Amino acid sequence: MATKWKISGDYFENCNCSVVCPCLISTNAPLTSRPTQGVCDVALVFHVDKGNYDGVDLDGLNVAVVVHTPGVMAEGNWTAAAYIDERANNQQTEALGAIFTGAAGGPMSIFAPFIATNLGAKKVPIKYRIDGKKRSVEIPNVMQMAVEPLPALREGQEIWASTGHPVNPDKLALAVGVKGSVFNDHGMRWDNSGRNGHYAPIEWSGG
Repeated sequence: MATKWKISGDYFENCNCSVVCPCLISTNAPLTSRPTQGVCDVALVFHVDKGNYDGVDLDGLNVAVVVHTPGVMAEGNWTAAAYIDERANNQQTEALGAIFTGAAGGPMSIFAPFIATNLGAKKVPIKYRIDGKKRSVEIPNVMQMAVEPLPALREGQEIWASTGHPVNPDKLALAVGVKGSVFNDHGMRWDNSGRNGHYAPIEWSGG
């Protein structure tokens, strides 16, 4: 019998495509357009406000997933690595791993078949912040990233789209990486400042 779980919270991502990322929004089917830089370097960062995995409390924990794809995303051959909040105990770490690898089903399971190289997970301090409409993350010596909304015609408003993105198919904000949005680990170095971003609330469940 499948394990029952549920999480709600917030997420953002920052990739190296020009705004707006054609991998998600273009005249072609999603994930079938070539990234604007030829490859995709993307970080997805999650904050769990409320979460439960088979009785294991996940409230307040953070997770980050980074992905490199060598070309068109739908063609696969992705390389992925994960970072799990160092505050998580062994049960929480196992639960977060199951959810964010897609092993427990849910949105991340859609990405799992594309991953050819899994670099594993590290336990690290992850600081996730929401400051107005800005989202940011800090993992010391690994990742410093933030996104803010694209300007809308109506001042102070955000641009939301129903893109079908697995993280939130119905409500995804269009955003851009702020200056200093960098990643450096596993022999990979990115600077996604001024590049495409998104953020959204999350509400996932499985089992």
